[in-house]
Amino acid sequence: MSDWKKFLPEQRIAYFSMEIGLTSEIPTYSGGLGVLAGDTIKSAADLKIPLVAVTLLSRKGYFSQSIDDQGRQQESPNQWHPENLLECLPIKTLITIEERDVKIQAWLYRVTSPSRGQVPVLFLDTDIPGNAAEDRRITDHLYGGDQAYRFKQEIVLGIGGARILNQLGFNIRKYHMNEGHASLLTLELLTHGRRPLEETWDERNSWNTQEVTNKCVFTTHTPVRAGHDQFPYDLVERILDHEIPLDLLKDLGGQEHLNMTLLAMNLSQYVNGVAKKHGEVSQAMFPGFHIHAITNGIHPFTWTSPYFVNLYNRYLPSWATEPELLVRVDSIPDDEIWDTHCGAKAYLFQYIAETCGVELDPDILTIGFARRVATYKRGDLIFSDMDRLLSLGEGKLQMVFGGKAHPHDEPGKELIHRMMQNIRQYGDRIRMVYLPNYNMDVASRLIPGVDLWLNTPMRPLEASGTSGMKAAINGVPNFSVLDGWWIEGHIEGVTGWSIGPAPNGNSISQNHMDEDVEDLYAKLENTIIPLYYQDRSGWIRIMKNAIGKNAYYFNTHVMMRRYVTEAYCH
Repeated sequence: MSDWKKFLPEQRIAYFSMEIGLTSEIPTYSGGLGVLAGDTIKSAADLKIPLVAVTLLSRKGYFSQSIDDQGRQQESPNQWHPENLLECLPIKTLITIEERDVKIQAWLYRVTSPSRGQVPVLFLDTDIPGNAAEDRRITDHLYGGDQAYRFKQEIVLGIGGARILNQLGFNIRKYHMNEGHASLLTLELLTHGRRPLEETWDERNSWNTQEVTNKCVFTTHTPVRAGHDQFPYDLVERILDHEIPLDLLKDLGGQEHLNMTLLAMNLSQYVNGVAKKHGEVSQAMFPGFHIHAITNGIHPFTWTSPYFVNLYNRYLPSWATEPELLVRVDSIPDDEIWDTHCGAKAYLFQYIAETCGVELDPDILTIGFARRVATYKRGDLIFSDMDRLLSLGEGKLQMVFGGKAHPHDEPGKELIHRMMQNIRQYGDRIRMVYLPNYNMDVASRLIPGVDLWLNTPMRPLEASGTSGMKAAINGVPNFSVLDGWWIEGHIEGVTGWSIGPAPNGNSISQNHMDEDVEDLYAKLENTIIPLYYQDRSGWIRIMKNAIGKNAYYFNTHVMMRRYVTEAYCH
């Protein structure tokens, strides 16, 4: 039996995600969605959950980011070579796009845990001799191209992914769609399980939708309607070759456009949002469905700095596979918590000096803000009143920023430009740096090395927000708008601090900008800065609470146990 065939006998959960972030060397992710998928897979391996993951190869990655002399983002392809890291499997499958046959091959990556659990990850690739030149490019760019290009990618992921699993001989118990990009797999399942026509049935009754529904789980991450993939039916009919009648497809996916979220919801037994608040927001958007909530998490070992790994290993053995042990963090002496954090801080500052030529002061309170750059995340909120910021922060604060804007997101790119202008104009009074090319590797240095993690989204647009969880497991308190996971993890002055008013309702019409800005500055000036400089033991107490009251729970081990017992068991 070939080595890869060892994965075939056991029934598995097929986990589909357009992007998966496993390491920086495999740049098939753009941000939180992909990193969450990678963390999910790693926890499945740790917990020995029988999973197989399916994604796109994205040969040219997302993109590499640089910042030019004018402070503007520049993009270049992030070319990588799958043959150096992955194994090309010998079996291919076939799909039809625009009436052309398109071959798909799968590359295998094994995620292996110290617990000896292993999860196969299949990366789908159309760059195969014999495919038309344009079809060979389908799996080149993550989130690249126009609507037609995106729809072709989703055909490869959903239909091609379901077919390759079948061709390879995987025994699939459930199909879990991580966002709507993979929704077309439901059409393949419908076709595969179609009943033969009988005299008493009409054409539509021959499609066994209930059988497909029983096999599918769907997780939505997008809290606004405009963020859900939708394709016009003239494009769908031109590109997609499938047996599903158009009227049935419209019943399942929407009458005006093919809405991939609606298609997945109509054909899934279990649907969930990624935080309690996000579940409520999604329920308001899709009132005809019952939407559960399973709060996202982070993979404990991946996102804990080497300094804290060594500390936890000494005092809390087995913490990486049993993160609930982090509730015992009080058994670790305060001075060891602080010394460990100072090590992570020095490691970050050395990286900043080498990368950007900027020397930061290890004794100054350092704020971190880094994530995918989009206007709703309000990365420049802290710059709203520069006079006030300089008054309270000069000599007392320094800041580290990072993040990429999508190449087509001009407002996001302009946001980076504005931030760079502030950094250059005021950097002699408050030291600030923007780290280029934010990715998993940069994040693993940046997040543990700052003293305070800032998050300022427009509520309720932060579906979950896992960067703050990565901070917590490294003893970095959160200072955040009450949205996403922070509504659940926040205890004011205990695990960190809130910004602005409490969450109220599911509308985005009231963003509380003025209140948020005032609260941000007031808490920095009157609470956070004095605590950091005048009460070190009080600060360390909050660091420990971030670990013992947040990190012990907000991780993908807890999350995956909930998926197993609530979503996969039926």
